[in-house]
Amino acid sequence: MIRAVLLSTVAVLATAAPAAAQDEAAARRILERTPLIDGHNDLPWALRQQHGNDPHAVDLTTNLDASTALHTDIPRLRAGGVGGQFWSVYVPASLEPVEAAKATFEQIDTVKRLVAAHPDVFELATTADDVERIHAGGKIASLIGMEGGYSIDDSLGLLREFHDAGSRYMTLTHSKTTSWADSATDAPKWGGLNAFGEEVVREMNRIGMMVDLSHVSEETMLDAMRVSEAPVIFSHSSARAVTDHPRNVPDAVLRQMAEDGGVVMVTFVPGFVNAADNDWIKAVTAEGERLGVDLNAAEPDPAILAWVEANPRPATTLQHVVAHIQHVRDVAGIDHVGIGGDFDGVGRLPEGVEGVDAYPRILAALMANGWSEADIRKLAGENVLRVMRAVEAAAAAKGGDRPNLAKLPEAGAPE
Repeated sequence: MIRAVLLSTVAVLATAAPAAAQDEAAARRILERTPLIDGHNDLPWALRQQHGNDPHAVDLTTNLDASTALHTDIPRLRAGGVGGQFWSVYVPASLEPVEAAKATFEQIDTVKRLVAAHPDVFELATTADDVERIHAGGKIASLIGMEGGYSIDDSLGLLREFHDAGSRYMTLTHSKTTSWADSATDAPKWGGLNAFGEEVVREMNRIGMMVDLSHVSEETMLDAMRVSEAPVIFSHSSARAVTDHPRNVPDAVLRQMAEDGGVVMVTFVPGFVNAADNDWIKAVTAEGERLGVDLNAAEPDPAILAWVEANPRPATTLQHVVAHIQHVRDVAGIDHVGIGGDFDGVGRLPEGVEGVDAYPRILAALMANGWSEADIRKLAGENVLRVMRAVEAAAAAKGGDRPNLAKLPEAGAPE
């Protein structure tokens, strides 16, 4: 049954391919002049988990699609026309904050070692001008994005050190609510940001670090947009009106993006872009709980395997991704949409979007739907570069301000 579903989906994609294929060459030509900047790639974490945190332990100069589980390698980055990549320096929210800080610095080191391992391909970037210069020189601009505000261990001093080490955005939360910001996927404590959380945002403005609202609750989104004097980003989120998942951005927030000036970088995670896949995940989770089995076990329980065979996972395709990009454009406007794939951060990807070579296919599908070259340029990289420059300008305007010395109060969350 699973094979039948996959074959039928491939047949649909094959039928649609000729219409989109005519635009792929045009998309590639656009990306020669405009850097495609992806907001979120978890290759550093995949290297940590699968390859001893050593960029030399796997040959990234070869196409690794068939030989590894990695979504990213240099041939596929080149085929995808990637001009700038925010490498995520994610560490789990389950770590104690001091351990998270240590591990995050280690992941920053991993990115720098990755760049040093392939100096003919990558170059570290910290500004919009860097990105454009590096792309013009034929290399891939490598930027660093922190994922999870717990890594600063409630210290604005540590926040500044992460910025000095090269981090240019910080996702305020990950899967768990922090001591100062509510997560989208955990019980709320603060109704958004608490007073210290607002100071974190202000200090990010002062030092020139983008405020990333992927993973946060809607209340945190609205609080951060209210407090921030610079545009915000969503480094890897999709549209909640298309797929009702708490990780996605609601229309009420999308409608405020024009005033905020920020950008929502649409992600490719099947559960976030396909409502049927999201429902399937909920159903298999409920079945696992009913059976009392560990869905993450190395050897899947036979009862779960039987359930999956009887209830195959719905297909997610490139067109699901396109629908989210289109919705963000329709509601927020063409100036406020970007791309943040989450490659190497998930175990499953949509058909047609299996690796970092997928971007021209996505852009071609949009062009087949009537997107102009100017539209594609904005989506690919111009919107993100504009936000980066606005954040840099806001920091420059605060150049005479002293570092923020705010501390988190001793009192815990309200009962």
